[in-house]
Amino acid sequence: MLLKRIKLENIRSYENIEINLPKGSVLLSGDIGSGKTTILLAIEFALFGLQPGQKGASLLKNGKDDGFIELEFEIDEKSIVVARTLKRKKTITQDFASISVDGRTTEKAVTEIKNDILTLLNYPLEFAKKTNLLYRFTVYTPQEEMKQIIFENPEIRLNTLRHVFGIDKYKRIRENSAILSSRLREISRIKQSKISDLESSKTETINKKNFIRELQKQIPDIDNQLKEITLMKNKKDREVNEVRLKIDEKRKLENEIEKTNILLITKREQIVKSQKDTEELNRKIEQASKSFNPDEFNRLILNINNKKKTKELLNKEIIESMTKINSFNFKISELTKLKEKIANLKTCPTCLQDVASTHKNNILVQTETEISKINNDKINLDNEKQKKDIELSSLNYEIDNLEKNKSEQEAIKIRLETINENRKKITELDEQEKHLEKDVEMLSEQVVRLKNSIVELKKYDNLLLSKEKELNEILIKQRSFEIKRAELAKEIEIGELNIKSLENEIKDKEKIKSELNYVNELEDWVSSQFLDVVGFIEKNVMIKLREEFSKLFSEWFSILVPEDIMVKLDEDFTPVMSQQGFELDYSFLSGGEKTAVALAYRLALNQTINSILSELKTKGVVILDEPTDGFSEQQLDKMRDVLQQLKVGQLIIVSHDQKIESFVDNIIRLKKEDGVSGVVG
Repeated sequence: MLLKRIKLENIRSYENIEINLPKGSVLLSGDIGSGKTTILLAIEFALFGLQPGQKGASLLKNGKDDGFIELEFEIDEKSIVVARTLKRKKTITQDFASISVDGRTTEKAVTEIKNDILTLLNYPLEFAKKTNLLYRFTVYTPQEEMKQIIFENPEIRLNTLRHVFGIDKYKRIRENSAILSSRLREISRIKQSKISDLESSKTETINKKNFIRELQKQIPDIDNQLKEITLMKNKKDREVNEVRLKIDEKRKLENEIEKTNILLITKREQIVKSQKDTEELNRKIEQASKSFNPDEFNRLILNINNKKKTKELLNKEIIESMTKINSFNFKISELTKLKEKIANLKTCPTCLQDVASTHKNNILVQTETEISKINNDKINLDNEKQKKDIELSSLNYEIDNLEKNKSEQEAIKIRLETINENRKKITELDEQEKHLEKDVEMLSEQVVRLKNSIVELKKYDNLLLSKEKELNEILIKQRSFEIKRAELAKEIEIGELNIKSLENEIKDKEKIKSELNYVNELEDWVSSQFLDVVGFIEKNVMIKLREEFSKLFSEWFSILVPEDIMVKLDEDFTPVMSQQGFELDYSFLSGGEKTAVALAYRLALNQTINSILSELKTKGVVILDEPTDGFSEQQLDKMRDVLQQLKVGQLIIVSHDQKIESFVDNIIRLKKEDGVSGVVG
C-alpha cells in the first residue's frame, strides 16, 4: 500500500487543502497544534469511517455544516480514491461515501465502502463491525495508546493481542467445545429417553405376531361357510327371478290394458270430433248459399269502375285548375315588379329622356287594372277547385265503401267455390266415423281378454313375497359372515401395520442406539483429547509469537537505550525491564526510556503481525505519531538506526523535533495561522 494524496475541506483546523504524500520517509513537521495529527486521523477516517464511539464532532470544523475528505492510495498498482463527507444535522453523521478503482467510481453506503477497503487491504472481514485494531497495530497507533496497552490489565492485553494476532480462535474453540460437549450430553439424554422402551417394543411385537397368527387360522372356516351360503343364495336367486318374470309378464299386460284404454279414449274422441266437423261444414255450406248474389256482384263491380273513371276526370280538372292558378300567381308577381320599376323610373332606358309623370301614371293604372282582373279570375278558379276537391273527397269515400263490399262478396264467392270440397270431406268423415266405431269395438274386446290373463297371473304376487323373504334371510346370514371375515381381515391388516410400525420404530431406535454410542464417544473425545490438543497448539503458537515479538522488542529497545537495561516479554506479553539482574519498575524509568519501551513495543508488534499475516496489503506503510517524545540527543541519533531497519516503502512520521528532519527523505511543514492550518513553502 502506498498513500499518495489527501484532500481536506472543513476538517478540524483545515478549510481547504490538498497534500501529496511521496514514497520513502515523510516527516509532517510543525509546532504543537499545527494540524499534524489531523492528517493521520483523516487518513484513518477516509479508510474506515467513524469508529465505534468516535463522534463526527472530533473531525468536522467548528461552525461548519459540511466536511469532506478524499484519500488517494495505491495497492498492487491499482489507483484507489476514497471520498467521505460529514454533515451537521441534529448530530454530525457520515453523509456520503464513494470509492474509485482505476477510474471506475461507485457510490455506496458507508459500511459497504468499509467492507471494500478491508477486502482491498486483505484484512479479515470480521473487522467490519469492530475497531480497526489491525490497522492501529500495523500502520498507525497514537503513542499514548501504545503506552496504554503496556499498562493494561494482563488478561485484557492478552485477549487484545490474541484478537490482533488472529489466534483468539483457540479461545473460541475452547468455548465452542464446551458448548458442543454440553449439547452432545443433551443429545445423549434425549436419545437415551427415546430408546428407553426398546425392549418392551420388541416384546410387544412378538405378542402381536402370535395374536395375528391365531386370527389367520379362523379365516378358512369362515370362507367354507360363505361358500355354502353363496350356493344357497344363487339357487334362491334363480327361483325369485322365475317368479319375477311372471310378475313382469303381468305388468306388461296391465300396461297393455292402459295403452288400449288410452287408444279407446282417443278413438272415441276422434268420433266426436268427426261429428262436430261434419256439422260445421254443413253450416258453412248453408250460410254461403244464402249470402251471395252473382248479379248484384257484377253490378257492384260496374258501379266501382264508373266511379273510378269519374274520379280520374276530377283529378285531371283539379290539376288544370292548379296550373292556371300558378300561372296567375306568376303574372301577378311579374306585374308587381313592373309596377315598382315604373314607379321608380326617371329616365327612359331607350331614348335617355325624362319620363313624364302622366305617362308613368297611365302605365301604372293599366298595370293595376290587369292585376285586379287576374286576381278576380284566380278567385273564381279557386272556388271551382274547392268544389271539385269536395266532390273528389265524397267520391273517394263512396269508392272505399264499394271496395269493402266487393271484398266481402269475393270472400263469400271463394267460400262457395269450396262447397263441393266440403261436401266431399263430409263423405270422408262419415266413412272415418264408421271405421273408428269398428276399432272401438275391437279394442274393447281386447281389454276383456287382457283382464282375464292378468287374473291368472295374480297368484305370483304372494309367491314372490315368500321367495324374496327367504332370499333376504340368506343374504342377512351371508352378510353376517362377510362382516365377520372383513372384521378379521381388517384386524389382521391393522395388526400387521402395527407390527410393521413397531418394527420400523425398533429399527429407528436401534439406529438411535448406534448414534447414542457415537455421541457418547464424541463427547468423551471433545471434552478430553480434543481440548488437550487445542491447548497444546495454542500454547506453542503463543510461545512462538512471544519469542519473535520479544526478540524484536529487545533488539529495538537496546538500540534506543544502549545502557545495560535488558527488556523482554513475559507470558502475558507484558514488558519486563531488568538491570544487573534486578527487575525495574516501569514507573521509575525516565521519560525517554518509557517512550523507547512504547516505540519498541509498537514496532515489534507491527513486524510480528506483518510476519504472521503476510498477505496484508498495509505492511509497506508505517505511521509514527510523536515517536521521540522525551528522547535525549543520543536516543534521537539512535532513532535513525531503528528507522533504517524498518525497510518499508513509505514511512510517515509526525514530529515537532527538528533533528528528525535529517533522518527523512521528504518534509511537509505545517503551520496554523488565525486558527487555520496549511502547508508552508
